[in-house]
Amino acid sequence: MSPLTSRFEVWLADSGIGLSVKQFPTGTRTAIDAARAVGCDVGQIVKSLVFVAAGLPVVALVSGANRLDERRLGAAAGEPVTKADADVARSATGYAIGGVPPFGHATDVPVFMDRDLLTHPVVWAAAGRPDSVFEIDPERLRELSQAQVIDLAYRHREVRLPTRAPQAGPDFPTSGEVTH
Repeated sequence: MSPLTSRFEVWLADSGIGLSVKQFPTGTRTAIDAARAVGCDVGQIVKSLVFVAAGLPVVALVSGANRLDERRLGAAAGEPVTKADADVARSATGYAIGGVPPFGHATDVPVFMDRDLLTHPVVWAAAGRPDSVFEIDPERLRELSQAQVIDLAYRHREVRLPTRAPQAGPDFPTSGEVTH
């Protein structure tokens, strides 16, 4: 294995899956970095987040545009849910944070995939290094990661905006004046 070939690339080659890894010298450690490097929408970037749920490591696949709702992950994977530290992430997956791929892990880690990822024609996921990603159809991502698809993204409370401007009244100024 050359120094520029990741363990994940070797795993891909041995598996015969047929995916190719692209390296970007500027880095792909964050979803924004990856989207810039690839030239896609940040929502098409797959964040592979390692958590500990009910005492066991799990991987959550979430769109780069979304934030993971730990309560939703806990409902599916078990409570309590905490972010995995660097050592737990590496021992469970075989990869450092910032390069964790969605499959091909060192151990049999349960994977949960946010339903929102299925809305994209293609997505890009980490390939074992903080400068490498690969393109994949979201349904194939689900299949290869053996992920349970659920709603994982944090949903902001619905904000109801007025459909028309408030009418002037005794408590509302009719112009820009300030009343005390």
